[in-house]
Amino acid sequence: MTTSKEIVLDVEGLRMRYGPDDVLHDVTFRAYHGEVLALLGPNGAGKTTTIEILEGFRTRSAGRVQVLGADPAHGDERWRARLGIVLQSWRDHGRWRVRELLDHLGAYYAPYATEAIPRPWPADDLIRAVGLTAHADKKIRTLSGGQRRRLDVAIGLVGRPELLFLDEPTANFDPQARHEFHDLVRGLTDSHRITIMLTTHDLDEAEKLADRIVILNGGRIIADGSAGELARRIAGEDRVRWVCDGRRFTHSTAESTAFVRGLFDRYGEALGELEVHRASLEDTYLTLVRQAESGRGVMTR
Repeated sequence: MTTSKEIVLDVEGLRMRYGPDDVLHDVTFRAYHGEVLALLGPNGAGKTTTIEILEGFRTRSAGRVQVLGADPAHGDERWRARLGIVLQSWRDHGRWRVRELLDHLGAYYAPYATEAIPRPWPADDLIRAVGLTAHADKKIRTLSGGQRRRLDVAIGLVGRPELLFLDEPTANFDPQARHEFHDLVRGLTDSHRITIMLTTHDLDEAEKLADRIVILNGGRIIADGSAGELARRIAGEDRVRWVCDGRRFTHSTAESTAFVRGLFDRYGEALGELEVHRASLEDTYLTLVRQAESGRGVMTR
């Protein structure tokens, strides 16, 4: 996915206090146009509070927050029309049909159309984009879980948002539905240049979809970077093992793909039992959380 340096989310020194307790401590990060940013962390880390502040649903205690150039605490309806929000679960409107619900919701965005961004997204085009053409005239209550989640995304997209919030988008999905949903998200960023902020407990999903990952723990950011960057900084370099002429070799490198190409160029068919071990995001995430809980500090860019 390609991104620009246009800042969409700019958070600096964000704090949130409930009574005597600080829930967020000096949270600072940015997200850029066309980027998929994953916000990860264990339960109680502060993810939901952070997202609700960014969406304008909760007032922060301190810090500076800019979302699409505006302070969400003072965002008006025109600003809200530029956002899309997909909640973790939403089961209303079961008697509506897919197309008629999108037509109905889309009408609310028409007053906020601009020459650059015509709003709303035409229902049939949107239905096609999320893969629900065959179900356009079905009642929502008859849709499968995966189909309903696609509709949730369509509802979040109907206003042609510049920024889309996805909260646990594939919870309870089967593997096929999850794979199809990942393809949908990649299409949104590649074809429509939408910036996405994703929260998920599925670390494999975050690794596949996110350009950058921010990890929260105990209300503090403990890491900020791509999955590959974090893995190299926490778990070390990739390990390449191979056999040649009956001898076993092991080599550590930050550029395993280029190194393996070099091995093939050098040894050709004599190369055997090639194995590349890369630290996964799960390895990195667990290491970071354990370090943070043991008081060993944080790691950001």
